[in-house]
Amino acid sequence: MPNQRIRYVDPDTIQDPKMKEELDRCRREGTPRPESQAIRAQVPAVFWSFANTWRDVFHNGVLDHSVKELCRVYVSRSVKCDYCGNQRSIKSAKAGLKEEDYLALLEFEKSPRYGPREKAALAYTDAIVWGLDTDDALWERLHQHFSEPELVELGYFVAITLGQQKWLRTLNIEHHQVLAGTSASMAPGTETPESLARTKASADYWARQTVAK
Repeated sequence: MPNQRIRYVDPDTIQDPKMKEELDRCRREGTPRPESQAIRAQVPAVFWSFANTWRDVFHNGVLDHSVKELCRVYVSRSVKCDYCGNQRSIKSAKAGLKEEDYLALLEFEKSPRYGPREKAALAYTDAIVWGLDTDDALWERLHQHFSEPELVELGYFVAITLGQQKWLRTLNIEHHQVLAGTSASMAPGTETPESLARTKASADYWARQTVAK
């Protein structure tokens, strides 16, 4: 694996009890896992900006969480951020989202796994990620399925997610390196360091596949 570019902050050196509590939540629940927050902890304002945004916009907010989760992983598959793409939302799993629902994301328009609402959200995400021109047909489709507040939240969430994942991809961070020992929110086949290494070495590992637009 390439060298990591920015060091983690050791949780044992953190004095702020609320920051330590949030890192422990990441350890228990994931999305985000603690490694990315241990990078952001270099600047507490950055740490809290992301933690608060993730809580208020991703885990809560006005739009269905599972729709945002599909869009989050669509971004991961598009920009090939292994770190983010190997995480799954526990909240979405409890709501009924299955691993099979993640597998066809890059071919979402053709897949029977998604309904018109999910496909519209993914088309919106697709346009943001790839800088595609939008037309009246797309916006009519979006307004058919979502309120304007929902479209604002989803657009903002995708923009934040896209920027964060592109950044994290440059850092060469990996799971199971900070507050290790849990499999919370890890995708199947990545629950331990050993299984993660085997999955990433596989010829059909998702990040080895070509993404074209």
